[in-house]
Amino acid sequence: MGAEAMKPDPRAMGKVAVLFGGRSAEREVSLMSGAGVLEALRSRGVDAHAFDPAERALDELRREGFERVFIALHGRYGEDGTVQGALELLGLPYTGSGVMASAIAMDKVFTKRIWLTHGLPTPAFAAAASADDVATAAARFGLPMAVKPSREGSTIGFTKLTEADQAPLAWEIARRHDDEVLCEEFVAGRELTVAILGTGETARALPIVEIVAPAGNYDYQNKYFRDDTRYVCPAELPPPLADEIAELSLRAFRALGCAGWGRVDVMLRTADDRPFLLEVNTSPGMTGHSLVPMAARATGLSYEDLCLEILASAATKIGGAQ
Repeated sequence: MGAEAMKPDPRAMGKVAVLFGGRSAEREVSLMSGAGVLEALRSRGVDAHAFDPAERALDELRREGFERVFIALHGRYGEDGTVQGALELLGLPYTGSGVMASAIAMDKVFTKRIWLTHGLPTPAFAAAASADDVATAAARFGLPMAVKPSREGSTIGFTKLTEADQAPLAWEIARRHDDEVLCEEFVAGRELTVAILGTGETARALPIVEIVAPAGNYDYQNKYFRDDTRYVCPAELPPPLADEIAELSLRAFRALGCAGWGRVDVMLRTADDRPFLLEVNTSPGMTGHSLVPMAARATGLSYEDLCLEILASAATKIGGAQ
């Protein structure tokens, strides 16, 4: 069967709501992602409409006859299981992971605990309840050390702790965004990300992207608003190592019960080319700087067809359906 015959039928998608904006710290990026997704779906003939849950009640989705939802929200109230739970109650199929997987993936501490039970490599870590805990973790892991909110994305609230006396400030910056602060061993090396499409054993990894940021600082501005961050896709890796990282990312994705699509962030340690898992994004960015569309293009999958494929995977997850 040819590739054209395998493409989803836009007419079968019904009336589609693209959820974007929202109330999280990543609202600005979500607005950009959602605008791109909305335009892409419409260009493929989907009856798609914008819906900002910060401005409208979710129960309007049912009253207005929507049949399917593309979640282009990022961060809290978007990829943490809350919106997913509301959509389950409304009986509306939606893109991405279900309630539990979304909530777990949003929480970096719980994510790491699950990965460890599966024998998956992730940097050493500790949850901090005070600035003193940050200082204790720094003494344990050494400097530099990463300090960040456990339940935020896009490097919001992140500090690369390089001096012990910075612990109180690093704690305060992270605490502004979350009650739970994660201290993590800093892995010096290459920053990689692996986009994944599909669910369970049918999930597939797209070509690996390497991120080369100015001065090695892939922060919020460098991610979304600057043009001097360089991306290499496919990443220049020996094929056996690339295969290892792709398989590791798939295992990490499946271990959390993720579904539909997502992106796994990995650090490749310079000293020994050993990969370490950082986190899973269950509703990744879809902006002009975003990495999932970049990886898809490397396989010949356009942005528009990527959006359509993700939309076609929308489902309700209660009762074991994916």
